[in-house]
Amino acid sequence: MIKFTIPGEPVAQGRPRAGKTKYGKTVLYDPSKSKNYKQYIKLVASQHVPVKQIEGQISMRLKIYRQIPKSMTKKLRKASIDEIHRPTTKPDCSNIAKGIEDALNGMIYKDDSQIVDLRVSKYYSENPRVEVEIKVLEGVK
Repeated sequence: MIKFTIPGEPVAQGRPRAGKTKYGKTVLYDPSKSKNYKQYIKLVASQHVPVKQIEGQISMRLKIYRQIPKSMTKKLRKASIDEIHRPTTKPDCSNIAKGIEDALNGMIYKDDSQIVDLRVSKYYSENPRVEVEIKVLEGVK
């Protein structure tokens, strides 16, 4: 099992942008915010890279902790800290997960298509972060 924490406010995977080369060819690229966040994830994850990339089926658990808004009432703030009141605002779970899955491609595992079980949860916290847990699942050999 591999466990690590990505400190800071999570960033959702942005929609690909299109541009033209000087020869008129259309190219797609990541928005800079998404690209920078993926590089940051790679930096954090580099300390947890296994000797050999994981092959086979993978279970991934992501716990996303968003910053508690300053405008939140004391009652909601306490409920948020107790993990009773949870974020229903953007970005959504799947967009955050996609950026993390892509960033770990070729580092922890060969391809994110190996992820057969994905659980993503959003919470509020005074300490924004993403907790990542990756497990290898037993498969037929």
